Amino acid sequence: MASVDIPKKYKAVVYDKPGSISTKIEELDMPEPGAGEVLINLTHSGVCHSDMGVMMNSWSILPFPTQAGQVGGHEGVGKIVKMGPGTDNAAVKIGDRVGIKWMAGICESCEACRAGADANCFSGKISGYYTPGTFQQYVLSPANYVTPIPDGLDSAAAAPLLCAGVTVYSALRKTNAESGNWVVISGAGGGLGHLAVQFSARGIGHRVIGIDHSSKKDIVMESGAEHFVPVDGTADIVEAVKSLTGGLGAHAVVVCTANNAAYGNSLDLLRFGGRVVCVGIPEGDVVPMKCASPGLLVGKALQIVGSAVGNRKEAIETLEFASRGVVKTHFRTEKMDKLTGVFEEMHRGELRGRVVLDLSS
Repeated sequence: MASVDIPKKYKAVVYDKPGSISTKIEELDMPEPGAGEVLINLTHSGVCHSDMGVMMNSWSILPFPTQAGQVGGHEGVGKIVKMGPGTDNAAVKIGDRVGIKWMAGICESCEACRAGADANCFSGKISGYYTPGTFQQYVLSPANYVTPIPDGLDSAAAAPLLCAGVTVYSALRKTNAESGNWVVISGAGGGLGHLAVQFSARGIGHRVIGIDHSSKKDIVMESGAEHFVPVDGTADIVEAVKSLTGGLGAHAVVVCTANNAAYGNSLDLLRFGGRVVCVGIPEGDVVPMKCASPGLLVGKALQIVGSAVGNRKEAIETLEFASRGVVKTHFRTEKMDKLTGVFEEMHRGELRGRVVLDLSS
């Protein structure tokens, strides 16, 4: 098939010392798309907290340590520049702007895939861990698993939506909370949280209570929250939430942060019949939900569900919300050589919104 001019070498940011916060730029050989694959010239990549977990080897759920030289990242946007064999009938073509998600590809035949639970695929490959990720200028992807980017949606703004956006959109669909219900977003000022607030308040019509550090109040309120509860300076978060909800508690809690403490009091924030949706994955030693006793769950008819990143359909719907201006990513752009500093800022808990890497140079 015809293709545009493609260099023989390109730049990538790799994890050079897994287990620590350290990255470096390397030149890699240009890959050739195999059967059913496309080659994408990436222009932008979001930086996710999950990337830091992979880099730091801090996720016990992953089967093996991250290797030196791994290209991380899983929120990439760029244009298809070459089609591999067997893609004649693909829904995409050279020149199309597409996105790479958390899952680099799925088997499409296991029980999870048949149920539309892409992220739970029994043989799924995580981008930036099992495969070279999106912190690079070129990447391979299955032609049937890229996400089309709507015309008019900025590439830098679209990148974080491919993981953070679709993750919280999928999670909110699992809350069972109707329009007008109270929903608590824990970690509301973070990369996932500020998008969750927007989807919840503006897209669905929930009454949102955001919980986060006081330094993030502005971004939470600007995103559409009705109330903000700071974790610093609030003597009793549970009582604060109950006082805002007529003493009953919230209909749902979405935990977007990886902070153990957020899980520790999540069930206490709920009213009868409420539901906690678990999104953030704690790192290191995990503290169990202190109040998740059978008596409480039965007595208040509470539910706890897990929600991984959404499927292909939800990814398309997420980007459509953004293209209509319903949700907007709060982000800043940085060059590839600033990635280590971004991770350091993230590790200190100082990052507001999202960072997107400009991969053009």
